[in-house]
Amino acid sequence: MATSKIFRKDILKDKVAFVTGGGSGICKGMAEAMIRHGAKAVITSRSQEKLDKAAEEMRKQTGGEILAVAADVRKPEEIVNVVEKAIERFGKIDILVNGAAGNFLAPAETLSYRAFRTVIEIDLLGTYNTTKACFPYLKRSKGCIINVSATLHYQSTLYQSHVSAAKAGIDALSRNLAAEWGPYSIRVNSIAPGPIAGTEGVAKLLPSFAAESATRNIPLQRMGTISDVEQATIFLASDAASFITGQIIVVDGGESLRKVGVLPYPESVINPTNFSKKLSVKL
Repeated sequence: MATSKIFRKDILKDKVAFVTGGGSGICKGMAEAMIRHGAKAVITSRSQEKLDKAAEEMRKQTGGEILAVAADVRKPEEIVNVVEKAIERFGKIDILVNGAAGNFLAPAETLSYRAFRTVIEIDLLGTYNTTKACFPYLKRSKGCIINVSATLHYQSTLYQSHVSAAKAGIDALSRNLAAEWGPYSIRVNSIAPGPIAGTEGVAKLLPSFAAESATRNIPLQRMGTISDVEQATIFLASDAASFITGQIIVVDGGESLRKVGVLPYPESVINPTNFSKKLSVKL
């Protein structure tokens, strides 16, 4: 269901949203939803080409104002540059969405030092870098931060030790910043999506043979949609959530309540090389 059927069209009027990972997938949807409800948006990711395409698509859909600037969230100087351009263009930042992320299936025993570090740097360090760069302006606007987390670390998830560690760190960071920055009237919350249909994440991480059983294991009996995450985003970004901070809003249809692994255990762990042949994605 479209956010406009639930929330007032101008609920974010005159707000400026800064969205990392905003060139595609869930984060593009989050940015577009906020624009649809009156916000201006700054989107950033590593590919300027992807950002330009996304910005053009969102302008056509919403008629809103969008600034697209490429940056690598692992590099503070690049994020600071985007923040400076955002201030030059719009004069403020009210809403920060930290959504830039990297993930792939990898057994821990074959996961390289570099690969583990890369995911930590993009997800966790990237969240900190962007939050640090935006802080002075969020302090001025009494703004809010929405970090995109996950439910993978609530229980063990095979082949996901790297991203589970990163997302657990994001949850801890969110709570700590909520406590430290509450006196500045900055709210800090997280959205933890479950399996979201039509996204690169599901395509990469959910074997095709397991999709049906995965849906059956979700209490609400369906995969999530980007629209489901958009609804939570508009709520947390608006004054409807003005007394909510330090919380993790799980958008997963109840999947994390009875998480059931979709990969055979322990067979897939003992012999991941042979088992990978059954997967629709490469380990």
